[in-house]
Parts: sequence; structure tokens; C-alpha cells
Amino acid sequence: MSMKIRLARGGSKKRPFYRVVAADSRMPRDGRYVEKLGTYNPLLAKDSEDRVKLNMERVQYWLDQGAQPSDRVSRFLEAAGVLEKKERANMKKAEPGKKAQDRAEEKAAKVAAAAEAAAAPAEAPAEEAPAEEAAAE
Repeated sequence: MSMKIRLARGGSKKRPFYRVVAADSRMPRDGRYVEKLGTYNPLLAKDSEDRVKLNMERVQYWLDQGAQPSDRVSRFLEAAGVLEKKERANMKKAEPGKKAQDRAEEKAAKVAAAAEAAAAPAEAPAEEAPAEEAAAE
């Protein structure tokens, strides 16, 4: 049986409250679980002691039995010092979509072309000036 340590949502609409549970990975998120390990209340201040409460002895027991914590629970355990901090993949969610990137490239190309056009006439009179001096002599 593949065990997970994860959050099970409770609370009413727009008022979330979570139980940290050890559950079979095949069970639904809010379905049957083997043991309640703690609570998480995201509505409390981040520095509040009651925001995350965990029974660390039981959490350690389930980790020793091979249970895998979910991403959010692993963050709680890292903050508590039970797990080592691990590198997480940057999901690149902040990057604009393909069309927006294409528009930005087109705009950059237009700006570069305009800058070259503005720079070219400034250089041209400087080149003509020596030619006029040669003609005057």
C-alpha cells in the first residue's frame, strides 16, 4: 500500500481548514485516511503558532514506514527541521505565452530598426564632410 502524508480539506466555502493525514495514495483527497497527524489553518497569520500543528512523533513514524509527503506538507516538515530542504523546479508560470513573446520580439525588432535608422543619418553627414573638403581644395 503506497502511503502519502497530505492535506485533507475541511471547512466551509471560502474558509479552508486542512487536516494533515496519512492516507493511501489511491483514496480521494477528502476521503478515507489512516491517521490524522495534525492541522493547517491558512487563515491564521504566518507567524501564528496555531497555523500548523503536527504530531512530529507520528509524522516521523510514517516517514520511516515509507510514506511520501506532498509538496505542501514537505514544506511544513522542512520548516520544522524534519526534512532537508530540496531544490524545486521553477515551473516558469510567470513567463508570458507564445503569442505575447512573439509580439515582444516584433516590438524589439522595430525598436532596433528605428534606432539603426536614427543612427545612420547621423553618421552620413560625417562621411560627406571630408569629401566636401577635398572638393574645395
